[in-house]
Amino acid sequence: MQRKPTSPGEILIEEFLIPLKMSQKELAEHLNCDYKVINRIINEQASVTPEMAIKLASAFNTTPDFWLNAQMAMDLWEPNL
Repeated sequence: MQRKPTSPGEILIEEFLIPLKMSQKELAEHLNCDYKVINRIINEQASVTPEMAIKLASAFNTTPDFWLNAQMAMDLWEPNL
């Protein structure tokens, strides 16, 4: 059985926000977006868009591909393969 990919939201929380002691609200303000967008990504209720991938990449010194690849893995995952 294949393991579910790590979501972009989980990566965002575990690898960036918690270590940086940054809240979702602070990130939203930094990215100039609505807090709800960040919260929905974290809770797997919204996908990372190309525009958001660019913003996240700029904020965390990653690449847009990093975020889009994580999202694509989630989009393609089928739990009963």
